[in-house]
Amino acid sequence: MPYFDAASTEPLHPRAREALIATLDAGWADPARLYGQARRAHLLLEQARTEVAEALGARPDEVSFTSSGTQAVHLGVLGTLHGRRRAGRHLVTSAVEHSSVLHAAAVHEAEGGTVTSVGVDLAGRVDLGAFTTAVSAEGIALACLQTANHEVGTLQPVAEAAAACREHGVPLLVDAAQSAGRLPVPQGWSVLTASAHKWGGPAGVGVLAVRKGTRFRSFLPEDERERRRVPGFENVPSIVAAAAALKAMREEAAQENARLSALIDTIRERVPQLVPDVEVIGDPVDRAPHIVTFSCLYVDGEALLTELDKAGFAVSSGSSCTASTLRPSHVLEAMGVLTHGNVRVSLPRGASAAEVDRFLAVLPETVRRIRQDAGVV
Repeated sequence: MPYFDAASTEPLHPRAREALIATLDAGWADPARLYGQARRAHLLLEQARTEVAEALGARPDEVSFTSSGTQAVHLGVLGTLHGRRRAGRHLVTSAVEHSSVLHAAAVHEAEGGTVTSVGVDLAGRVDLGAFTTAVSAEGIALACLQTANHEVGTLQPVAEAAAACREHGVPLLVDAAQSAGRLPVPQGWSVLTASAHKWGGPAGVGVLAVRKGTRFRSFLPEDERERRRVPGFENVPSIVAAAAALKAMREEAAQENARLSALIDTIRERVPQLVPDVEVIGDPVDRAPHIVTFSCLYVDGEALLTELDKAGFAVSSGSSCTASTLRPSHVLEAMGVLTHGNVRVSLPRGASAAEVDRFLAVLPETVRRIRQDAGVV
């Protein structure tokens, strides 16, 4: 079954699997203790920390491991806001940040803080002028900007936003979940978050990097582990596997990105030719190499995903209205694009041209049947 949902989670990299199995035997002990097995676990943990830090452009003592990318974002946003309360209580984000950022922002508002959400253009790119104006105001404690959008793949102007933040003395939290391991990490961040299962590591490992000099204070009860930023026992085998996957993905990135990007270009070009009333969403050039999103008019998103699943394709949608929320994607709404009948194709390492061709062969008839069942001719 072709798996086209790597933006949700990348299949475990073989190097990660090897490292995980080996470290289950060698790194099970408590890395905070002093006996032999513990020292071995500590060495493995710190070696993994060094490898991850190098890949992200950080110092090892700036990097902490969390239980997920979501936890890393929550800790990063709320911990930096807590540490900079004297500077102000205002947070700046883009309108298309991951829900983890928006949920942290909601907690901040509930506790008396304020939030500015900066709009984006039709491609999903943040309005840099409006972002610069927002961070220049008084009382800004933190700004947040993703590297690549998780739903449409558009790359954000992180370096330019970081320069504006630096000019006004505002730390910038960069969510690198969709780009870490695939693309170089932009310069200028103060806090960086990432998630190992997005780059082929195991689930249950997130990364929180806090630059030296950035005021940070965890809002959780203090724990001695992970630079006092993240409470709880470190999952050493999974962390080692995450570092192995990140190193492997970076080594393969140049060749694999070019190959996957060419397949994505094929999808972007062919879908509007094959299916009437389709809108391909996101920047066609300045984008993550593995993601493409399109929306089909007169089609229910959940029905389309279900039919594609029956046809043997694992894809996702950022805009399926569900019975519980009846709300489409906040990303697509902010962009002002078609929100229903949405499909996100995100190719994992190793995805083949034959799989893409078969997807393009199946899609038109699938959409036609759904429209016909809905009474649309």
